Amino acid sequence: MFEQLTSFQNLHLAFKKAAAGKRGKFYAATFEHRLEDNLIELQQELRAQSYHPGTYTSFFVHEPKRRLISAAPFRDRVVHHALCNVIGPVFEKSFVEDTYANRVGKGTHRALNRCQQFSRQYRYVLQCDLKQFFPSLDHEVLTGLITDKIKDAKIMWLIQRIVSSGKDLLKDIYHTVYFPGDDLFAVARPRGLPIGNLTSQFWANVYLNPFDHFVKRELQCKAYLRYVDDFLLFANDKMTLWKWKRGIEHRLMRYRLVIHDPAHPRPVTEGIPFLGFIIFPEKRRLKRRKAVHFQRRLKRLKVQREAGTIPLAKFKASLLGWINHVRYGNTVGLRKKILANSL
Repeated sequence: MFEQLTSFQNLHLAFKKAAAGKRGKFYAATFEHRLEDNLIELQQELRAQSYHPGTYTSFFVHEPKRRLISAAPFRDRVVHHALCNVIGPVFEKSFVEDTYANRVGKGTHRALNRCQQFSRQYRYVLQCDLKQFFPSLDHEVLTGLITDKIKDAKIMWLIQRIVSSGKDLLKDIYHTVYFPGDDLFAVARPRGLPIGNLTSQFWANVYLNPFDHFVKRELQCKAYLRYVDDFLLFANDKMTLWKWKRGIEHRLMRYRLVIHDPAHPRPVTEGIPFLGFIIFPEKRRLKRRKAVHFQRRLKRLKVQREAGTIPLAKFKASLLGWINHVRYGNTVGLRKKILANSL
């Protein structure tokens, strides 16, 4: 497996994936300028096990909530893609059908469709999300889940190196949570994964995969879906959902995770806030703050375009990207209003 990971063909494929949509960026163009030399250098470092991840670039985003994004240097992103090319198929076979984040053929729009499908079949929904999900991911728990399937010692060396590279980025965000049976060692264990890494997004699915199977098999919830750390369970009576919630809270302790409160069963007819939309059985509405956020952004882009600081192509791409996303809701009137007021 490690030979496959470090093959020139895999590293070249990893470069193409890492550079997709970013060929015009300075860091990608610089790497591509000496592409063969850079890939051979990475190959040699990996095979000699002398590879060390570089320094992250961190910044905060405030939509939909304040989050720290940490981006690895471009050469490290190539390594992340090379790793996921090899280990991804191993884990993909074990994932449940209804997880939609960071998987080929899934994504937000299919998750929205599935959510609405379940809302038409069931009367109530229990919606949960996890507190400080990425900052809380326990490195010991994660590596234990990975080693259940990956037996190649050199692959595990690389995984450990990538996991530990971000251990100090989120330490000021994480608030210590104590679980039954904790000792000082358990509380002090390294935790947290940088949100900006491809590997972090992939490992989020690995981390919650046993929990997905618990919900589907042990709780026997037939209508369940998850997108990263936001998950929904559907049923036709509230008592079943309250019972499942207690089981969820208890099981999540194994993974040192807790859900946000309040999380309680609600009728699907009230609307389900999910992935930027409000999902009803027969319609979808864009969240108001999403519309306001884009309207403000569109006005800024218009000013920049008129001043000549951004090309027209970038302005059009941003506008068309937003239209393509919100058309998955009942938003014809909203789109007309925003475009009429902003253009």
